[in-house]
Amino acid sequence: MALITAEDRFARLAAEPLVTVSGDGKSNGFFASLREVLAHREMLGLLVRRDLKSRYKDSALGFAWSLVRPLIQLLIYYVVIGKFLRAGEGTPEYAIFVFSGLTIYGFFNEIIASSTSSIVGNSGLIKKIYLPREVFPLASLGSAGFNFLVQLAVLLAAALVTGSFPVHLDLLYALPAIALIVVLGFAFGLLLAAANVFLRDIQYLVEVLMMLLMWASPIVYPIGTVKDLLGNGWLMQVYENNPITLAVLAFQKAIWLGAAATPTTPAYPFPDDLWLRLGIAIVVGLGLVLVFQRVFTRLEGNFAQEI
Repeated sequence: MALITAEDRFARLAAEPLVTVSGDGKSNGFFASLREVLAHREMLGLLVRRDLKSRYKDSALGFAWSLVRPLIQLLIYYVVIGKFLRAGEGTPEYAIFVFSGLTIYGFFNEIIASSTSSIVGNSGLIKKIYLPREVFPLASLGSAGFNFLVQLAVLLAAALVTGSFPVHLDLLYALPAIALIVVLGFAFGLLLAAANVFLRDIQYLVEVLMMLLMWASPIVYPIGTVKDLLGNGWLMQVYENNPITLAVLAFQKAIWLGAAATPTTPAYPFPDDLWLRLGIAIVVGLGLVLVFQRVFTRLEGNFAQEI
């Protein structure tokens, strides 16, 4: 009986046709995937810590760098844009106004950016061991959440220094704003992470879209200027009900104390029924999580082959 050499085995394997595998969307439903993620929660924690450590690996200051960037941002917007360019004229506590919007939007931006590349960036793990693939976008959300808390601490410290620390009931608006960002970030993170496996241009397209979305949100300019331009028509309704706009406005309402009317400035024109709008947006976001998770499970069977 002739012996089969290693070269023969490799040749036969190479001749085998590539079979595309796709999930049926039933065996990997949302709650089944949730149970798998909970069963691997220790691995999820390890991935979050790894992402945070790798970001500042071999640096002398380590995690202190996570404080430096938001501090520099705050100074730039306060001095350069607020004072030199006088963009903050007519907007009380302009630096806090801008930085509160940047803080919540930066949270969303980091979730999306890191989630999009999470599957491709962990190709070594995906090929070697089994893990529920949702763990990787969740790890991106976890590391983004840590950086958000650091930036939030800088924002609150700046508010304390300027004498505008938010001690009022409107501080509760921060909760639905953060919840909305988490839900939307995870939903679109799942979709984009899967799409980026098959089309690597997605991560570059996301960078451009996120930059456009930032300037399309009332972060560096008050929403009143948009109303002056668009009026009260359907375009303004679309703008106001954009979930990211709602999250930015709610977070500004929670942190920024310059919304009240003064003898020189009118009250900031926050949308009516902001709580209701935020609630509807969160419910829609949860629906997107269910839909995009189903898409994710249908595509994940081919991740190892594609990467």
